[in-house]
Amino acid sequence: MFIPLRSAIAAMLFMVASGAGAQAADTTLEARNAAVIRRHHDAINAGDIAAAAALYAEKVLNNGNAVDRARLFGIMQDNSRTFPDWNMRIDRLVARGDTVVALITASGTHKAVSQRPVNGGLYFNIAPTGKHFYVLHTHWFIVKDGLITEHLATRDDLGMSRQLGLVAPAPPRPPDE
Repeated sequence: MFIPLRSAIAAMLFMVASGAGAQAADTTLEARNAAVIRRHHDAINAGDIAAAAALYAEKVLNNGNAVDRARLFGIMQDNSRTFPDWNMRIDRLVARGDTVVALITASGTHKAVSQRPVNGGLYFNIAPTGKHFYVLHTHWFIVKDGLITEHLATRDDLGMSRQLGLVAPAPPRPPDE
């Protein structure tokens, strides 16, 4: 009877010393953080910009710039107006601690004039083309206490602009490539 009890105690001490219990807590944290980002994208895809903005902290670092939630709401609202069918399909999502990385296929149709110099200012005051696009984005989020506190994005703005007819198409590749 003492041997199984000693083995169980030794196993528990090993788990505590190795941080196995902390890993279980991190996994739960990671699942919660990933769920925040999924809710964020679901809200954007449903056109519920207010719900998407509510998932940000009051003060956020957005691509290295300190902004408040109201500014992010305005940016997302303008994006939604310019591309009313804007969609951000999550292709892959990885969460580690408070960091969540999403590989996204973004798509939409250019239907209105952008009123803000968002998306690198490429579509500001540009007449709608009526054309549709599909491009890849990578988004990095920091989530703390259930709110997004930092966001970084890498987007294919050139590919998007080419598909919308705002930039000349890529030259054809030579046959040997």
